[in-house]
Amino acid sequence: MEDIVKKIDGLARYHDEVSPDLVREKDIKLGLRNADGTGVVVGITSKGSVIGFKRVPTDDGQGTIAQPVPGRLLYCGYDAITLAERIQSEDRFGFEEVAYLLLTGELPKLDDLAKFNRTLSKRRALTKNERSMLMQEAENENQMFALHAVISHLSRCDPRPFSLEIGDVIERCVALIAKMPTVVAYNYNVSRYHQGASLRIIRPDPELSTAENFLYMLRGERPTRKEAMIFDLSLMLHAEHGGGNNSTFTVRSVSSSGANTYMAICSGIASLSGHLHGGANEAVMMMIRDIKKNVKHWADRDEVSAFLIKILEGKAHDRSGKIYGMGHAVYTLSDPRAEILKLKAEELATRKEQLLELNLMKLVADVARELIQERKGQVVAPNVDFYSGYVYKLLGIPIELYTPIFAMARVTGWSAHRIEQIIQAKIIRPAYLTSLPEEFDYVPLHER
Repeated sequence: MEDIVKKIDGLARYHDEVSPDLVREKDIKLGLRNADGTGVVVGITSKGSVIGFKRVPTDDGQGTIAQPVPGRLLYCGYDAITLAERIQSEDRFGFEEVAYLLLTGELPKLDDLAKFNRTLSKRRALTKNERSMLMQEAENENQMFALHAVISHLSRCDPRPFSLEIGDVIERCVALIAKMPTVVAYNYNVSRYHQGASLRIIRPDPELSTAENFLYMLRGERPTRKEAMIFDLSLMLHAEHGGGNNSTFTVRSVSSSGANTYMAICSGIASLSGHLHGGANEAVMMMIRDIKKNVKHWADRDEVSAFLIKILEGKAHDRSGKIYGMGHAVYTLSDPRAEILKLKAEELATRKEQLLELNLMKLVADVARELIQERKGQVVAPNVDFYSGYVYKLLGIPIELYTPIFAMARVTGWSAHRIEQIIQAKIIRPAYLTSLPEEFDYVPLHER
C-alpha cells in the first residue's frame, strides 16, 4: 500500500468511527434499527410482510415491547408457506404464480397464468447482442460480478431503457424475471469453459418451467420432476421478503431516484453480493465442511458442541465468531422457510443416502441454538440459509451459484417493489446528523 493510501486509511478510521455514547445521546437509529432490534418503519408496501414478533404492553402500561412469536411470511396477504404447499400439493410448479402474485397483488386465474407462462417462455432466450457480454474473459470469475455485468449490459441492448411508464417498467421487469435464470446458467458454463471445460450453452426449452429450465441449462440434461419441484419450492420461498431487507430497500431507494430498471436491479445484485446479506448459505456449507474435517464422530453431541464453542470464541473455522445460518434480523423463534426446506432436505438426503451429513446439520442447529442462548442470551433458530445450501448441494448445484440463485428468485420481489415505489412517486431521502462538535475555519495550504 502506498504511503498516501496508508495515511488516508488511518485518517478515515480516526474520523469516521462514531462513539456509541454519541449514538445514544442523539438517538440515532444506526442500520435503521430500533434499540430493541426491530426495524425503523420507513415505508409501506402491499408486497411482503415478515412477522417475527408482536407488540405487547409493558408491565407499567407506559409503552410496548417486542415479544418473539413463531415466524410468518406473507406474500400480498397470503401466507407464503401455505401458498407454496398448496401449489405443490396440486403437483404444479409455482414460481411463476408467485411472480404474478407479487407483480399484481392477486393470484392469477387459470387463463392469466397460462398467458403469463407463455410470456416468460418467449422472453427467456438471450438475443445475440445480449449474449455478447457472456464470452468476455475476466481475472475474477465471481458469479455475482458476472451477473451484475450482464444485467447492466442488457440496458445497452434496450432502445428505450429509461422509460418510467409503468407499462414499460413492467415489460422490463418481466423480461428480467424470465432472463435471469438463463444468464446465471450461461455465466457459470462460460466460466467453466474459461477453466478448461467444454463450452455448453443450452437454449431454454419453451415447454419447461423456470425451475426445470435452469437445471436443464446448467446440467445439459432434464432434471427429474422431483428435483425440479424442490428447486421450484426454494425459488418461491426466496422470491420476496418485505421492503426492509437490504437489497430490496436498495432497489426501492435507487428506483425512487428515477434510475432505469436495469440499474435498479443491478443495485439489488450489488447489495446481495455483500457477505452480510447474500452468501450466507455458501458460508453455512463451508462451515459444515470444516466441521466434518475437525469433528471425528459426527453424531457425538459433546464433540460437535466443543467445536462450535471454538467457532463462537473465534478460535476455529473463519474466526469470525459466527455460527452461520443461525438467527435472523426479524425471525426469532423460527424461520418458516427453514422449516419447510428442512423437510425437503430430509427427502433428498434419504433418496441420495446422505443421512449422516443431514443428521450432522440437524445436530449443529440444535447445539448452536443452545450455545447462543447460553452465551449470548439470544433466542435464535436456523434461518433459510441453513438448509437451502444443503438442498442445492443435494441437487448438484455448484456452491458458486447459491447467491446468484438467490438473486434469480428475488428479482421478482425487487421488480414488484420497484413498480410500487415508482407508483408511490417519492424519492427516498433520509436525514443524517453531523458527528462533529464544531465548524472549522479554512486554513491556507501553505499554513497547514
